[in-house]
Amino acid sequence: MVHQYKNNGYNIVLDVNSGSVHVVDDLVYDMIPLYKEKTQQQLTEYFSGRNSAEEVREAWEEISELEKNEQLFTEDIYENYIFDFKKRPTVVKALCLHIAHDCNLACKYCFAEEGEYHGRRALMSFEVGKKALDFVIANSGNRHNLEVDFFGGEPLMNFDVVKQLVAYGREQEKIHDKKFRFTLTTNGVLLNDDIMEFLNKEMANVVLSTDGRKEVHDYMRPFRNGKGSYDLIMPKFQKLAESRHQKNYYVRGTFTHYNKDFAADVLSLADMGFEQISVEPVVASDDEPYAIKAEDIPEICAEYDKLAKEMIIREKEGRGFNFFHFMIDLSGGPCVAKRLSGCGSGTEYLAVTPWGDLYPCHQFVGQEEFLMGNVDEGVTREDIRDEFKGCNVYTKEKCRNCFAKFYCSGGCAANAYHFHHSINDAYDIGCELMRKRVECAIMIKAALAE
Repeated sequence: MVHQYKNNGYNIVLDVNSGSVHVVDDLVYDMIPLYKEKTQQQLTEYFSGRNSAEEVREAWEEISELEKNEQLFTEDIYENYIFDFKKRPTVVKALCLHIAHDCNLACKYCFAEEGEYHGRRALMSFEVGKKALDFVIANSGNRHNLEVDFFGGEPLMNFDVVKQLVAYGREQEKIHDKKFRFTLTTNGVLLNDDIMEFLNKEMANVVLSTDGRKEVHDYMRPFRNGKGSYDLIMPKFQKLAESRHQKNYYVRGTFTHYNKDFAADVLSLADMGFEQISVEPVVASDDEPYAIKAEDIPEICAEYDKLAKEMIIREKEGRGFNFFHFMIDLSGGPCVAKRLSGCGSGTEYLAVTPWGDLYPCHQFVGQEEFLMGNVDEGVTREDIRDEFKGCNVYTKEKCRNCFAKFYCSGGCAANAYHFHHSINDAYDIGCELMRKRVECAIMIKAALAE
């Protein structure tokens, strides 16, 4: 499969199965779609109106050489691999600990219903969290590195238990020859110097929730009394980012139908000194006024182009920053299994509620049909696990012929289910935006390689 597109003055050709990217001239770009259909002589005649026979010959030889070197028109060798890989025993390597089903903000787009997740407000006890860590250790097989994300609601509302669990995890590392990578997501309301010191010591990554410009942030992320939270949290976030030397964190925002000019939000965060930024499209049903609609897609795609061009300028000026959705590795990227099957939700990655129930991921919490077990008994619904284990880019018809499939890994199973009632489908708006982001990311690489 070959994908061709033009962006910011570049003719870009992506050989999907090998991952090879080529920036080519107009003749090669126009010739590639015809290369398999016509002989060299036919191509010479076809392009004779604007190119000499010598130019056509050189272009033909360039394409032929790329094909010979397996950098163009390569075959898909991964389908059999992924089904063989899925036959391997399942190990759990990551947990999303819902340390607090409660929150001190009332974000309008919150899928967790202000931390309640379709249920009741609750804080995870140390005993439940301890069992969760024991569970992942016991089910991790020979895997040495394990990941635990403290999530909410707002996890800092249960910070004492966070500290206790980190201490317990560090003790267990020595006993079981494991290594925990702890992360935490926070809205920043409760951040203080002592908490920052602990996060910098123990958290491999910290996600800081903010939406960008003050007016955008305060409208969507207010306190329950309606007052905005921007002025309180942003100085704390700046201090934390600096204390982490602008590494191992990111500010994570959400854009909606109300701020389709989200590039301004990204750049506002960059102008405030943040170097690790993610601003992502909201996922919401069409009946929500803030939901992104199909008719919004052209405007949003143009905004991605705008952002990509500005990022190139800033990078060349020495004031660049990372934008999560434009971060792409063209030298190999994630392992093959991850490229084909994604985050591992429902198999390698599970979410744990405050009372110890297990779900495929945080976005399924509260949906009883996806309750997989608990930290006392382990996974009791192996049928759910097997369904997720079998989900990959080859079981999704929308993915099979998509050029971005090895970058998005089939997209989010939760989004697919919520929009189409099947984890083997795909969220269509998300797919359109992902394809655009991949194109922009590759274009940025091409521009900065000059």
